[in-house]
Amino acid sequence: MNSTLKYLLDKIFSAFKDVLPIIIIIAFFQLFVIQKPFPNLPETLFGVLLVIAGLFLFIMGLESALFPIGEQMAIQFAKKGSVFWVVFFGFALGFSTTIAEPALTVIAGKAGEMASNSGVFDHGALSKEGYVLGLRLTIALSVGFAIAMGVLRILKDWSLPFFIIFGYIFIILATVFAPPEIIGLAYDSGGITTSTITVPLVTALGLGLASSIRGRNPILDGFGLIAFASLTPILFVMLFGIFVYGTGA
Repeated sequence: MNSTLKYLLDKIFSAFKDVLPIIIIIAFFQLFVIQKPFPNLPETLFGVLLVIAGLFLFIMGLESALFPIGEQMAIQFAKKGSVFWVVFFGFALGFSTTIAEPALTVIAGKAGEMASNSGVFDHGALSKEGYVLGLRLTIALSVGFAIAMGVLRILKDWSLPFFIIFGYIFIILATVFAPPEIIGLAYDSGGITTSTITVPLVTALGLGLASSIRGRNPILDGFGLIAFASLTPILFVMLFGIFVYGTGA
């Protein structure tokens, strides 16, 4: 009982330490630069407590469930010996974790608002809701595709730098033709997708596969899936922008 309580208190304190720099920075600028008291201080303090509690629960969930499950499933799929099912699992995992990503939901909604304010939906069949859904599905599909390719790379022992270099060459070419309205969002989408839900499961998948396949080094081969997941959304969102806005060239 005492050891369990100590473990929980350590995790809560760890979550508090992670949030503390943000609290200090916000408090410093609010009190010494803006020089005004916090508006709605009780609500703000309650929100900070919720953030600490949420981070604590999230880390506990990662360590006790998500990370072990992702790693064990990868090992079991590798032992099963079916390339199709391993690759399909990678695609499904990438798609499902991304579509559930809170950051993606928020950013897609904001992008829809900005597009609506700029008059994108005044002419044409696409609605604001269709734009937001299309953007979320595009990014989720791009991450699913990225993880599937990353899994295949681990299985086939293909070169990671080769894929990354050529991926960014395609992105540079797409930037030339993409409409200006979508370029910033496209580049930001690479960071949106590598957030709280996607990273732990995808990392566990890569490490689990590399650990269970003979001749693979988990350090060399297990990492790199996140690089794929950061790259492909940029390209896919630019293609989505060309579909919505037309080319910018």
